[in-house]
Amino acid sequence: MISDELKAELLEVGLEAARRAGALLRDGRPADLAVAATKTSPIDVVTEMDIAAEKLITGILAERRPEDGLLGEEGADAPGTSGVRWIVDPLDGTVNYLYGLPSWGVSIAAEYGGESVVGVVAAPMRGETYHAVLGGGAWLGTTRLACRSAAPLDQALLGTGFAYVQTRRAHQAEVAARIIPLVRDVRRGGSAALDLCDVAAGRLDGYYERGLNPWDLAAGDLIAREAGAVTGGRPGEPASGELTLAATPAVFASVQPLLEEYGAWHD
Repeated sequence: MISDELKAELLEVGLEAARRAGALLRDGRPADLAVAATKTSPIDVVTEMDIAAEKLITGILAERRPEDGLLGEEGADAPGTSGVRWIVDPLDGTVNYLYGLPSWGVSIAAEYGGESVVGVVAAPMRGETYHAVLGGGAWLGTTRLACRSAAPLDQALLGTGFAYVQTRRAHQAEVAARIIPLVRDVRRGGSAALDLCDVAAGRLDGYYERGLNPWDLAAGDLIAREAGAVTGGRPGEPASGELTLAATPAVFASVQPLLEEYGAWHD
């Protein structure tokens, strides 16, 4: 059982790391920013700033919490001995960042015993930082968050995302084409972490995506749940790379069966 004191300490460290990494990314972005590497495909990119931000975050964590484990998108992976593991996405929404679009963020979560207990998502271009502590609610700065009240499916605004692997993307487009006529509309923001926070803040009624990694969803999933949203994957399963869905309770109950019927969980 994790103590309130430890959760408070982890939150303080996470907020500091996200703030400093967000400032680096916002203020240090070079005018001639270029792709440093690719991941799953030629259009799934890493920039020099992703790498710099992760280096900054891992340095802070090593200084403040040297016995903790770490899993980072850009390659950091250490088991640790404390029972705490940090899940870090130094720049969620890299393509947005590369193109100068504002929808990107820094996502940092702390797990204890395999469960997310602290989540922080900093969105510097919005001037916003979201955070949640397990059992302590979700917050945007000092404002407590709550997901939207119940709405029928045909009035629901959903967010989604698409993979950078073409075969998977084609199937995701087919699923979206079946969902769109049933809802108010669908948005594609380009940052899973911010989409999950937008569910928490009541800016979306729900969000779904196939193919997320632990660092994409660890912080945002906790923030959405602490704001009253329901999160999960396929029926009876938690949110995962197979499928992630976060929504108000009523929209979750309506959308999850549709995603299962439409095979949103496979390629």
